[in-house]
Amino acid sequence: MVVDESGKRSKKSKLDMAGASVQGMGGRLSIIVSGLPAVGKTTVAKAIADRFNLRYYSGGDILKELAIARGYMHAGSDWWDREHGIRFLEERESNPEFDRYVDDRLMALVRKGGVVVTSYTLPWLMESESEVVKILLKGSREKRAERMSARDAIPYEEALRIVTIRDERNKRLYRSLYNIDLCRDTHVFDFVISTDDLEAESVIDIACNIVGHLIRGMGKGGHDARL
Repeated sequence: MVVDESGKRSKKSKLDMAGASVQGMGGRLSIIVSGLPAVGKTTVAKAIADRFNLRYYSGGDILKELAIARGYMHAGSDWWDREHGIRFLEERESNPEFDRYVDDRLMALVRKGGVVVTSYTLPWLMESESEVVKILLKGSREKRAERMSARDAIPYEEALRIVTIRDERNKRLYRSLYNIDLCRDTHVFDFVISTDDLEAESVIDIACNIVGHLIRGMGKGGHDARL
């Protein structure tokens, strides 16, 4: 399903999964929220976790733990946008084991059920696992830079520069590692939400409505959870 900027829904979903989810996850659902930097993944994923009493995990947080163990300084929620975060991204480009380790940890958590995770790559790596709901947040580079500028209190031009660097390096990294074309090949996603003209609360409401609909459908034992 694609949800456009006006919040209207168009019929483009591969979900026919509620009954399968109940059987495959013992009645527990897992959600993957994906999207490019500064699109709002963490905000949406944490809101889903809070609203539905699910556990939240972030691939970025696990990577930060690895970076700290290697002596990188860590401070602030904008760490990935600063010198040490960019330097660690450069190191990851030359050593794929960092990201493979994180992805393996996240996949194990997702398969246990009852979690919400943020990840660039898991929707592709878990494409065949229909018991996992995969949500993509889409946003233009300019809008994401505006969000970063407001969030981190930095000039828009600096935010745009950082977003551009992170976009291109992440795309290059995951193309090399998994042959994934981030956010262009969207067939793996069950739902796509376009965020450019939506406030954060509206995006959260849409995502939570999707998850709530699926949970209600599973509770009824239905076999069609499409919106």
